[in-house]
Amino acid sequence: MSEVSELPVSLTDKAARRIARVLSREAPGAALRISVEGGGCSGFQYKYDIVTAREADDLVLARDGAIVLIDPVSLPYMEGSQIDFVDDLIGQSFQIRNPNAVASCGCGVSFSV
Repeated sequence: MSEVSELPVSLTDKAARRIARVLSREAPGAALRISVEGGGCSGFQYKYDIVTAREADDLVLARDGAIVLIDPVSLPYMEGSQIDFVDDLIGQSFQIRNPNAVASCGCGVSFSV
């Protein structure tokens, strides 16, 4: 799996292709914002939003037509993570492999640090 590794969060080829496909159906300048919020069964959860507004201090992951934004409050919780897209028998989903998570729920949506 190829990825952009010099940034604090990386994006796999599969994730980049899927994000680019999703964004191609959105308004020009759209991006996928991934943030970390309190909640979920393990303490924190990932939130995914399609947005057109960017903040000056967002981390911007841009690759092959995919644009991902991560705010500076969420970044410490995601540092070192890899964003992937999985298509298996259970279904399709974005998965974040987070080395900071000490526990996560079965579906991978929430985690604790």
